[in-house]
Amino acid sequence: MSKKIRKPIKKEKDFSSKIVKILSQSPNKGFNYKQIAAKLELDDTKSRNQIIKDLKILAASKKIIESEPGKYLVKAESQDYYEGTIDMTSRKTAYFICDEFSEDVFIPTNNLNRALDKDKVKVYVYNRRKGKRPEGEVISVIERNKTEFVGVIDIQANFAFVSTANPKMYTDIFIPKDKIGEAENGDVVLVTIEDWPKRADSPFGSVLRVLGKPGEHNTEIHAILAEYGLPADFPVEVEVYAQKIDTSIQEAEIAKRRDMRDTLTFTIDPKDAKDFDDALSFKKLENGNYEIGIHIADVSYYLEEGTILDDEAYQRATSVYLVDRVVPMLPEVLSNFACSLRPNEEKYTFSAIFEVSPTAQVINQWFGRTVIYSDQRFAYEEAQYIIETKDNTIPVDISITGESYTVSDEIMEATLKLDELAKILRKKRMANGAISFDKVEVKFNLDEEGEPEGVYFKISKDANHLIEEFMLLANRKVAEYIGKQKKTFVYRIHDEPNEDKLIAMQTVIAKFGYKIDFRNKGDISKSLNALMEEVNGKKEQNLIDTLAIRSMSKAKYSTENIGHYGLAFDYYSHFTSPIRRYPDVMVHRLLQYYLDNGASVDEEAYETKCLHCSNMESLATNAERDSIKYMQVKYMQDHQDEEFLGVISGVTEWGIYVEIVSNKCEGMVRIREIKDDYYTFDEKQYALVGATSNSILQLGDEIYVKVKNADLVKKQLDFHFLRRAE
Repeated sequence: MSKKIRKPIKKEKDFSSKIVKILSQSPNKGFNYKQIAAKLELDDTKSRNQIIKDLKILAASKKIIESEPGKYLVKAESQDYYEGTIDMTSRKTAYFICDEFSEDVFIPTNNLNRALDKDKVKVYVYNRRKGKRPEGEVISVIERNKTEFVGVIDIQANFAFVSTANPKMYTDIFIPKDKIGEAENGDVVLVTIEDWPKRADSPFGSVLRVLGKPGEHNTEIHAILAEYGLPADFPVEVEVYAQKIDTSIQEAEIAKRRDMRDTLTFTIDPKDAKDFDDALSFKKLENGNYEIGIHIADVSYYLEEGTILDDEAYQRATSVYLVDRVVPMLPEVLSNFACSLRPNEEKYTFSAIFEVSPTAQVINQWFGRTVIYSDQRFAYEEAQYIIETKDNTIPVDISITGESYTVSDEIMEATLKLDELAKILRKKRMANGAISFDKVEVKFNLDEEGEPEGVYFKISKDANHLIEEFMLLANRKVAEYIGKQKKTFVYRIHDEPNEDKLIAMQTVIAKFGYKIDFRNKGDISKSLNALMEEVNGKKEQNLIDTLAIRSMSKAKYSTENIGHYGLAFDYYSHFTSPIRRYPDVMVHRLLQYYLDNGASVDEEAYETKCLHCSNMESLATNAERDSIKYMQVKYMQDHQDEEFLGVISGVTEWGIYVEIVSNKCEGMVRIREIKDDYYTFDEKQYALVGATSNSILQLGDEIYVKVKNADLVKKQLDFHFLRRAE
């Protein structure tokens, strides 16, 4: 006799999570089994009985409360109910990040319940069995991370959809006909999500702004800014306000300041810089020591608290440096003119002045407002020439004036002595455990239309390190001065590296014969520095530099000082770039307030400001990175017929990432594109292994590739695999 096949009933955990979700959405209202069944749209007897059973089980396990006979409330402190953020994957699933879990909670696609990447959510965690990753379901979205998105509009007869290029945005956005505005089919637009009805597959939105046609240069640059909520222009009223500021140098104001106009002073900046934040002054003292002044643009003198200009600067929090333009924190009248420490002009500054011994010991220090006169402007290349050659005649090929010129002996001697002292400071810093990340920066030569004509690499040399060391000295000493008074301050903090990431990095670098010493914090930093030195100039340098940086914690702003691991400083702040960073403006204001014997300010208010500035810095960094990717793709579009030597920089189950040696452009070779064998991903070896030949493609291997596809909108490169390098 054949067995009767029974239909599977709904698993208890499925109803349990749905019940908790319903109760959580109305935490102060009791529900009976009929109301819950109605919300779940279940009217059969079996399902209702299952709901009754689940309610009893949940109440018995104290996950919900029977508030009155037959009526239930969610228990507010349920051990399975948490708040945190969503981290979407590109596969339409997500992970729930919460401090209470040692590993992230997996959220299947059908349990996302309208949550989007980085949203703050409430989650019911329903699978906590030992040895198995916990799983959960989003109960509600507490706060959207963002509501504005950039995408391409597809207009139908009575509605439209906007799809984004962001792989973590798993849904398109529905636009009703009356909210399309002036957009035309195929335009790149900025849209805002206004609602997401429960029964709708997609959120409902409206077009805020038309950015242009896909692939056009200005469209894509403005799309990058809009994607991260960053402004492209200043509001008219802010520009008008800035234009009305009196930027003249007044004798009455000079009288209130330390007058440094007769002290030798100069700036060293990138050759294309327009906003000169900082200048150095140099004077020999009779006792054999040196007086070195680090003079910083006195932005806070012009930027008054509570004005629309200050509000705008705070909201921006930072200048954004894209490949073809700077989106400044302050209007040009201040950033490029009034505040910029331009040569042969008197300027108001906020200064840190040190008496320094020939062995770079700080003997005395002074902080306060000054007035300076810059005698010379150098580009890094010009200062580097003086350091390398000890020659004070700048040749025409590196001169920013376009012709050869002679630097005074006094300035040349000051430059050489400052370089000597900077090298001592740097050596001490490294001996104390600081980590040196001189990662190669990709730069582009652009024509007048913003089109990339060539790629070059920016490498830090002695002149860069000279400025860096004295800026670090000022930042450290200002932070130390206030920190030791135990008053609220804005610190730049950097936690110790993530050990799990370092262990993962060790697995990769071991393939190249390198290792990290994990015995203690000091040994880690020493071995990382040795590693950076060892890989310098080798094919795997950029890969290992990137892995090392990713293993580090992220530096941020905070009122809670935990020191700066990467610099090996107990106290550190940002004092030296107020034209382009709002935290530096806050530091200037606080420093002056405390110099005037002010009492400690409200820590909570400043912590909120620190969090905002850290968040804006992160958005700006992402936009800058996207603009580089965009320009790399654009550059490669014009080189589709060329063969390139590349290094395998990543290996996944779907293919290999390849970084081109000559220009650092990175793209993907899909696994199905490699025709010389059938390859599969070996997770243990972190490599692709050929089924027939057992040949291996792994990190650091050199191969030749050719451009298959260059997608400007997605900022993605796909390569053809040609052959292995000899």
